[in-house]
Amino acid sequence: MTNPGIIFRLVTLVLQAALVLGLFSGGWLIYRTLPADVASPTVEERASDTIIELVMRPGPQMAGAALDVPVEFSPVDIVAVHNEYFTERRAGKRFDDFVTERSNGRQAVTARLDQTGRAQLAVRPGNWWVHAKLAGEEDLEWRLPVSIAGPKQTVELTPQNAYTRTKSF
Repeated sequence: MTNPGIIFRLVTLVLQAALVLGLFSGGWLIYRTLPADVASPTVEERASDTIIELVMRPGPQMAGAALDVPVEFSPVDIVAVHNEYFTERRAGKRFDDFVTERSNGRQAVTARLDQTGRAQLAVRPGNWWVHAKLAGEEDLEWRLPVSIAGPKQTVELTPQNAYTRTKSF
């Protein structure tokens, strides 16, 4: 047996290095296309969020109502998406997948008002829908489109901007 020549060793070394580099770059390309982890936003994402001061101001007819209700900031009007989904059935597509598709990857943000009807939460800038329901002698429901921009913003929920009012019997 003859000893491999220096050219053979050099070519083998170059091919080994190319293989390792190719594997690393392929992994890096796949890693870059993965979706961001929604559960843990980065510092830059937190800095770009808008602080929302949410205030519920019920009318005098709702004086005794408990104001500690859940409020949801949704990227889409969930009722309209629900109607659209069930009007035209989509074979093989679940409702949750349909909502995610319509939301363009944005997640809903929920908060709960305190006893005074106030809450603070951080929301990404953009167009959102506020969904809330206040039960009392007269039930008020909000489906309010809001445009979020800037470092701080106040959203007021009043009887004047409520979506529906229904009388409780």
